[in-house]
Amino acid sequence: MTNNDIFRRIRYTFDLKDATIVDIFALAEVSVTQQQVTAWLKKDEDDAFVTMKNKEFASFLNGFISFKRGKREGPQPAPESQLNNNMVFQKLRIALNLKAEDILAAYELAGFRLSNHELSAFFRKPSHKNYRECKDQVLRNFLLGIQLQLRPSQDSSGSES
Repeated sequence: MTNNDIFRRIRYTFDLKDATIVDIFALAEVSVTQQQVTAWLKKDEDDAFVTMKNKEFASFLNGFISFKRGKREGPQPAPESQLNNNMVFQKLRIALNLKAEDILAAYELAGFRLSNHELSAFFRKPSHKNYRECKDQVLRNFLLGIQLQLRPSQDSSGSES
């Protein structure tokens, strides 16, 4: 999944308006315009589409944590220049203050089976012997499960109408 795909799904799931997204970036001490947000949200085939860089997406996720949980004291975390699905998953887990049971419940809603042991492997350090890379399918089903929890009556295809 690309940063833009995940960004679009988060926006849809939490029903975030462009102005709110600009505010979320501001919480991470990053200034973006509504035009930038609109370009990131465009479909990949659109001529106005702009690929969201890792640092920009990491800034959004850091701001999203502050948006959902409140801004923490002191300096804000620096956005990572390299992101992978495990890091995105971890940041979403923190932002939404989810415990393992909550995440497994989201997976169940999405019709995806995952054990507690498999889940915990995604949140380990890469150097740990039981670390497991979070594949696109795992992240996609997590986002779908959260979407089904928050917007149960909506179309589950994730389309932004």
